[in-house]
Amino acid sequence: MKTTSEIRPAAAQPRPNMKIAANAMPQRPQLRKTEPSGFRRPSAKTPQNAQKHYEHYLALTRTEDLSGDRIAAENYFQHAEHYWRSMHESSN
Repeated sequence: MKTTSEIRPAAAQPRPNMKIAANAMPQRPQLRKTEPSGFRRPSAKTPQNAQKHYEHYLALTRTEDLSGDRIAAENYFQHAEHYWRSMHESSN
């Protein structure tokens, strides 16, 4: 067993050669920025979804308000307000 004088601190431990380790990893081909990523984001602009989410967050707001958690109620109200704005922006 080593004595405390023989144990080197972690910073003094030899590190593996990072150049060798980096070269050993396979390289991924770089994608050009002009190519589409192939990921389609679902349309969040449909008024039905906004209406559904608005009502959902208002219900959560009421539940938290009745339980006495004003912070959570305000958080849910802000979410509901976002969907309320989304509904009115899509109708214009």
